[in-house]
Amino acid sequence: MKIVFLDASTLGDVSLAPVESLGELVCWNTSDPDEALSRVKDCDVLIVNKVRVTSRLIDAAGNLKLICEAATGVNNIDLAYAASKGIPVRNVAGYSTESVVQSTFMHILSLVGRLPYYDGRVKSGEYSRSGLFTDVSRPFHELAGKTMGIIGMGAIGGRVAEVAKAFGMDVIYYSTSGTSHCTLYPSVSLEKLMTVSDVISIHAPLNERTGGLVGAAELAMMKPEAVIVNMGRGGIVDEAALAAAVDSGQIAGAAMDVYSCEPLPEDNPLSRVTRKDRLSLTPHTAWASAEARARLVEGIAENIRRGWETSGNNL
Repeated sequence: MKIVFLDASTLGDVSLAPVESLGELVCWNTSDPDEALSRVKDCDVLIVNKVRVTSRLIDAAGNLKLICEAATGVNNIDLAYAASKGIPVRNVAGYSTESVVQSTFMHILSLVGRLPYYDGRVKSGEYSRSGLFTDVSRPFHELAGKTMGIIGMGAIGGRVAEVAKAFGMDVIYYSTSGTSHCTLYPSVSLEKLMTVSDVISIHAPLNERTGGLVGAAELAMMKPEAVIVNMGRGGIVDEAALAAAVDSGQIAGAAMDVYSCEPLPEDNPLSRVTRKDRLSLTPHTAWASAEARARLVEGIAENIRRGWETSGNNL
């Protein structure tokens, strides 16, 4: 069995040994559309993360028996065409939940606790020169007793809610699907969530319901002392409106791990925010703890193993 991974660099330095044990593994760091066409010609199993699997690419892989998504979302794959060719598509769900939850609170605690500001005060020498044992020039607030508003109460949103409760927060959520399946916490309208929440955390997929969901009008509803965090998908939050809200002091702060265009263009409005201590940005890393990436590889290997056996082949 020949296994081709078209964009293996997206997983970093994680060991691919579980996949290598199943057959001949050929890894390419990245692949543009033309390169991909020539690289899949004799593969039995195709692994991709962000490479687009089009009908043209599927047709170029004459031996293809299985497509494995090295992530949860499969919006980069032409699922209908793959199905018409009898080629199953398998993703890996749940591998990154704990990683995303941890990253979410890393950003929240940094913003609410004014970490960038106070870190700068010490490193700049201002604290040393102050003559005081403490510095309370920029007050921070406790999470206990505050309201956490979660947009998207799936597996990740549910775990964020659990951690928020551990901090003593009240939790509400907005269902982006329109189906309020979670009964543990109050389901509210988007307007109410934006209005009453002290911390807003986004954990939703990007689709026709969520694209542009949080724009200038929604940000204007927020409390001036509130912060918003997007660990879901880029495109859910209007980045220009968010940058303006942060710089004007309309909201207390924001954090983004995902962007409408990735990598983030240098001329993106978020890159030009002047109140940098109120904006926390990471390069789409919330999913990528070492443990999560190891679980992902194990999940890919298991999908290949099961897919190969289902097709009547022996490893």
